[in-house]
Amino acid sequence: MIIKLYGVRGSIPSPTSNSEYKEKIKRILELAVEKQLIQKEKILNFLEEIPLPLSYLIGGNTTCLTIRTEENLYILDGGTGIRVLGEEISQNPNSYPKVLHLFLSHTHWDHIQGIPFFKPLYLPNFTIHFYSGFPDIQERLMYQTDVRFFPAPFEKTASKKYYHHLKVGQPIKIENNIEIHTFPLKHPGGCFSYKFISLKNNKIFIFATDVEFTGEEFLGKQEYLNYFGYADILFIDSQYTLDESFLKIDWGHTSYTMAINCAVRWKVKNVILTHHEPNYSDEKLFQNYLYAIRHRNYLEKDRPKIFLAREGMVFQL
Repeated sequence: MIIKLYGVRGSIPSPTSNSEYKEKIKRILELAVEKQLIQKEKILNFLEEIPLPLSYLIGGNTTCLTIRTEENLYILDGGTGIRVLGEEISQNPNSYPKVLHLFLSHTHWDHIQGIPFFKPLYLPNFTIHFYSGFPDIQERLMYQTDVRFFPAPFEKTASKKYYHHLKVGQPIKIENNIEIHTFPLKHPGGCFSYKFISLKNNKIFIFATDVEFTGEEFLGKQEYLNYFGYADILFIDSQYTLDESFLKIDWGHTSYTMAINCAVRWKVKNVILTHHEPNYSDEKLFQNYLYAIRHRNYLEKDRPKIFLAREGMVFQL
């Protein structure tokens, strides 16, 4: 399985502001002066050596990622990141299958707002299968593009569409070597996690965005250990600091501290912190990332390995 991230923000798209961009440039130029960079041919090497987070942008698109196997392309959520994926597919049509599988965790706006801008939706040679734990997913997607909100009705787009209701405790197989499980998450209005198990090499990837994990009694439930336990990669909501999470109880999101607690308890190998708060700058997110590592170390653990989700990251299992 090859996992690629296209959108990692939560709640609403959050493009980099001009002030944040200028601050990054200022700090990079200051480093260039310190290094006495005067030769053009050394610029690329210099850029490779500058500290995080100056060397990248986290990205402002809302949740979307893909899982690529030998046979299929699985898409997880349709936030604004799915528009970027659609552009890639349209520019390299021979590199992608014409049958796509889109899994939706839930239909809050930030997780579906990119779907009307997903180019394959409008192409007659594409077939898109929609999967959801909600039985009325077709009606929800149609409502999103009601004429009051969008000029192109969902059902009149040219692609072929099929809808699948996923049930907890009933894994499915779209291809022989991949088994997919569904699990309910604590979030206003409901949300679902998806677990992809490669039967070929017994690797596990879990997508668990928009979930509120709080308290030892919640973490201690056996069904959570059964589902999340020993995952190779856990892509998990970590929108808040611990202090913020106390002020936003029942908002449906997790602090990075609790996300690490969960990953440690469940013996997860790698955790990707995601669904970033839209008000956070890249610098703030990087500081939270360092605090997450420090918290894991405080627990006297060397696992999980922690990654800060950013657009364009690729992982392989």
